Amino acid sequence: MAVTHLADTPAVEPCASPRPTVLDAGSKVEVRRRLDDKWARGFEILSVTDAGYRLRRMSDGVEIPATFPSADIRKERKRDYWWY
Repeated sequence: MAVTHLADTPAVEPCASPRPTVLDAGSKVEVRRRLDDKWARGFEILSVTDAGYRLRRMSDGVEIPATFPSADIRKERKRDYWWY
């Protein structure tokens, strides 16, 4: 078994923090629940402001009376499992 010399490998630059994704009005999103820090589905972006995102609950169409920072929302993810 050959031994490789690690000093010859190029240094890996640390990853820069990813740029936050700007979501558009009408995008389906998930919201971080403050109670248990999990994600809740079923929301849609109404508008984007300098302070954050205004959301609407898709089940009944009610606008949520709060502005959400980008750290507390993410694009809705598909579930990757199947039930038979």
